[in-house]
Amino acid sequence: MGWIILIPSAIIGLLTLIYGYEPSYLNFNVPAIFIDEFFSDKNFVGLVDNNVLNEILGVLIILSSLFVAFSKEKTEDEYISKIRLESLVWAVYFNYIILLLSFLFIFDFSFLWVMIFNMFTILLFFIIRFNWQISKLKKGTHYEE
Repeated sequence: MGWIILIPSAIIGLLTLIYGYEPSYLNFNVPAIFIDEFFSDKNFVGLVDNNVLNEILGVLIILSSLFVAFSKEKTEDEYISKIRLESLVWAVYFNYIILLLSFLFIFDFSFLWVMIFNMFTILLFFIIRFNWQISKLKKGTHYEE
């Protein structure tokens, strides 16, 4: 189920970012906790006119990534749990190495884009590494299912 939601959401999300598509029927006044608009007062709570497409896609990508990343395998044993833990640790290290390099070498508005993508990359790195390790296990040792 997670893959069915993740793949289209990620593709639509990337296309939305590339082409800047924001359909007008998704413009709503939405509640906000902190409001800091250009040429306006800062408020702690209020309503903001916003196109919610990015929020919908972001929620779908995060939830579906969690489903994909942490759903049980057909045979979930101690070794699979070990691979899952090692992949999670590897993903955290890899993600923060990229973030550290971004702090040092990327600035201004480009850094904002790095931070936006950084919300999703830790789960993405985990999914890639975990599935790669599982496929290596199945190919290398003819792991029984």
